[in-house]
Amino acid sequence: MPTYEIGCPHGFVGQSPQIQRVRDLIDKVGPTRFPVLILGESGTGKEVVARALHNTKATGAFVPIDCGSLVGPLMESELFGHTRGAFTGASDTKRGLIELANGGTAFFDEIGDLPLDLQVKILRLLQEREYRAVGSLQRRKVDIRIIAATHRNLTAAVEQKTFRLDLYYRLNVVAIRLPPLRERKQDIPLLVERFLESRATRFSLTHEVMEAMMAYDWPGNVRELQNCIDRMTAVSSGPLLHTVDLPSSVQYSHDANRPAVSMAAAAAGCAGTVTRLEEVERYAILDALKKTKGDRGAAAHFLGIGRTTLYRKLKEYGLPGPATSSGRERASPPE
Repeated sequence: MPTYEIGCPHGFVGQSPQIQRVRDLIDKVGPTRFPVLILGESGTGKEVVARALHNTKATGAFVPIDCGSLVGPLMESELFGHTRGAFTGASDTKRGLIELANGGTAFFDEIGDLPLDLQVKILRLLQEREYRAVGSLQRRKVDIRIIAATHRNLTAAVEQKTFRLDLYYRLNVVAIRLPPLRERKQDIPLLVERFLESRATRFSLTHEVMEAMMAYDWPGNVRELQNCIDRMTAVSSGPLLHTVDLPSSVQYSHDANRPAVSMAAAAAGCAGTVTRLEEVERYAILDALKKTKGDRGAAAHFLGIGRTTLYRKLKEYGLPGPATSSGRERASPPE
């Protein structure tokens, strides 16, 4: 269960309107037995929603089924089980995931990855509430709620004939769309606080770190944010977490979006005055070298210029040039 579920209504941290709408839908459809289709990018918390729906009327087991892993000749057996001797190697009768979910919820994660031949069998499961184990002639009734999730565009998949239209309509009785983190950035401080609390750490963030987090788009969504906090607390001695502790992707984004003029003015204490262009460039180069611990290749990337241009600027402003005694272009970070 993801860390950000702990101690929160329906497993969600946040007070944004988007998350409140998701909570309202869970309250309404959770106690029912209708199928639910959860849509959203990877890392937005689709399994959190599925568990919340199950827990509102918690009877039986919650059984996650990773559709992307159902490949090869044994995938039907994984779902529906098999009888002894059904195929080579089937020395014993085996219960499938559907049987384990009887009386509870089967959560089909990434349903868009399910092969077409299995889609037919899931459709029958939805319609008739029955299935047949591999090697058996007997159909078995099952009391099961089906919740599915995907990051794919199922409408496009139907048009491309990779997903059955009838199965789509059967699943899409109620659809819950999860917003990406970039569309609910006001929840980031609450999420960060929860991640730190759940680890019982003594760490806290500087204002600049939070500023960088709020400016970043988080393509991996809440999962990426959680991993970011894990990394920072693992590598930092604390108690304050600084921008140098951030993952490189967040650092690059933060530094690329910071105006060089603002950095120069802040460093020189000359807000409200005109700063010479040479001073702006010089400070921007020093700051990039400091952030990259003297790595000139990375500094050039930060600044959006080529290495040759950076070397010319270093010489022009009397700054340390590239190292010549070793193959690696590094120097002590500037003070």
